[in-house]
Amino acid sequence: MAINTCLKRTFTIFNIFFAIVGAALILLTLLTQILTNINGGDSLGSRTAILISLYILGGIIMVIAILGAYGAHKESRAALIVFLVCMVIGSLVMLRVAVPIAIARTQLEGSIEEKLRQNLPLDKASSEVKSTIESVQSQLHCCGLFSYNDWEDQIPDSCNCGPDTEESECRTIGYSSLMLLGRKTIYSQPCFPLLMNYFRLGFDIVLGVFFTLAVLALLGLVLTSVMIHQMRYTVRPTVMLTVPAIFSPQPPKYQELHNPPPY
Repeated sequence: MAINTCLKRTFTIFNIFFAIVGAALILLTLLTQILTNINGGDSLGSRTAILISLYILGGIIMVIAILGAYGAHKESRAALIVFLVCMVIGSLVMLRVAVPIAIARTQLEGSIEEKLRQNLPLDKASSEVKSTIESVQSQLHCCGLFSYNDWEDQIPDSCNCGPDTEESECRTIGYSSLMLLGRKTIYSQPCFPLLMNYFRLGFDIVLGVFFTLAVLALLGLVLTSVMIHQMRYTVRPTVMLTVPAIFSPQPPKYQELHNPPPY
């Protein structure tokens, strides 16, 4: 057997975990799609492209994991080389994507705030924007993006506090409608800070996924390199060379004299 058994088992466990990561990514993407459909998030323009990208990424991870497990089980050098190339490309791509995201995270709040302010005042925004904001207000118990004044004098019912809402989350304001003055209780918290918390959480999750995949790719690269090296330089059995020993009788240290010396 060319590959060390312990290394093969370690590599198999690694690929099983790698496949689980891909399957979990697909399931989380599916769950996100279902939740956004329920909450009316299907109106977001970039949602479809992001979901498709995550589905493709999860599928690619599972295919690569199966390829690596097959290469280790069958000790196929070609499959392991393809797996090694995928690990190199994958680690570079993950780092290439994660580093700009980490840098952009610091500029996230300013760019989002600037984009959202383009929709003010909300009572004059498009019907699609109004529908999205009202859905957010109902879900997060907030009113307006930066203040309830974003709606001017046409505050929608989605800002109204429900009967189960705590008093600390509400405020009472006066309003005028059709020359009539009235008062209503609305949510005191604006939506922008709450949205930013979710955006930051999303960015942190994405960063965690990309950096985790980069580390896994580097680990797979090291394991695959060791396995290919073992297959290339297979350990040969040690050959014992025996040298025949030739024993020659040693001359005696002294000889016994039989004839006495002459006098």
